Amino acid sequence: MKKKIKKIYKYDCTITGETFKTTSEAKHPGELTTISAYYQMHPEKDDRPTEIKIKVKNKEEEDAEFKALTE
Repeated sequence: MKKKIKKIYKYDCTITGETFKTTSEAKHPGELTTISAYYQMHPEKDDRPTEIKIKVKNKEEEDAEFKALTE
């Protein structure tokens, strides 16, 4: 049986600068944002559980600390 090969597309978030991958090509790549950027822009629509919000916040703080140390 042949293995199906999927093409991977890499895009950069226009707000945070994060790079992410998708398996489908974007029609308007300049308008793409990450999930974290979307929730930063629309905090009233953030319906994630509290545990997830805490994990995300901790990860963002760790990333900021690491970035500050490497610069």
